[in-house]
Amino acid sequence: MEQGLNKENPEVRLRAFRAIDDPETCDLFVEGHTHVLTSIGVTKVTSSKNGWTTNPAAFVIVVESLDGKRVYGGARVHVAGGSEPLPIESATGTLDSGIFDLVWRCAQQGTGELCGLWNSREVAGYGIGSIFLIRAAVAIAHQIGLQSLFALCAPYTIKPVRCVGMELENSIGNEGTFYYPKLDLVATTMLLKDVPVLALAHEEDKTAIFKIREQSNIVRMEELRGKEIKIHYETQIPNLDKWHLEEVIANANVNFIKHKTTIDQDINFL
Repeated sequence: MEQGLNKENPEVRLRAFRAIDDPETCDLFVEGHTHVLTSIGVTKVTSSKNGWTTNPAAFVIVVESLDGKRVYGGARVHVAGGSEPLPIESATGTLDSGIFDLVWRCAQQGTGELCGLWNSREVAGYGIGSIFLIRAAVAIAHQIGLQSLFALCAPYTIKPVRCVGMELENSIGNEGTFYYPKLDLVATTMLLKDVPVLALAHEEDKTAIFKIREQSNIVRMEELRGKEIKIHYETQIPNLDKWHLEEVIANANVNFIKHKTTIDQDINFL
C-alpha cells in the first residue's frame, strides 16, 4: 500500500543518489517539480529540461515516503563538466556570457550548482525546501569533492542559502541579478566559495551540515517554528567508487568553448 504523509506524526526519508542510478525516482522528482513550477505560473518548459536525468555528473536529493513511492520534495547538485552545462549557464549565458568564464575558473578545483529545489504542499511549513534540503545539498557537495557551489536563487531562497555560507556573486548580470525565468521574476546569483570550511555559514546551519557529513545515515527529529518532522537521513551516495571528479574537471575544460555556443534556456532556479 502506498504510504502517505502522517500529518500528526510526519516521517520522511531524505535520500541522496546519482541521477543515473535511480531513473524511477528521477521520474517522480520531475513530476513533482513540474507541478510546483506550473502552480506558480512557470510554464516555459523545454523538451531538454530533464537532460539531467541521464547526466552522470548530476546528483539528486529527495524527500520521500518511507516506502519510496511518494516524493514530497527535492534538490539537485550538478557538477561542472557533466554531459550538459550547469543550469545557471543555460539560464543566463545569453544574458551575460561571463557566467561561462566564472564557472570554468571555479571548475578547476571542482564546482557545481545547487538547483531544482522544490517541495510539495504536503510538507509545506516543515522546513523541507527552506532548510533541510539545502543543508543536505551542501553536505553532499563535500562528499563528491566540490570546493565551491553556485545557486540561482528566487528571492525567498536568498536568506536560507546565505545561512549555509553562500554570498552574492555580483560579477555577472546586473550586480548578480537576472530577470529569470520570467520578466517579473528576479533571480540572484549566489556562490559558496568554501564547501569544505563553510566560513560564512551561520553556526546552527554549519553544525547541522557537519553532522550530516559525519553521520550520513541517521534519524533526526527536526523542528521549525514549532512544527516537528522525523527525517531518516540517507545521504551516503551509493556507487561513489564509480565517481571520478578529476575526469569531470577534465571534461569541463574540453566543453568550455562548446558550452558557450550551445546555450539552451531551462527552468532551474531555487
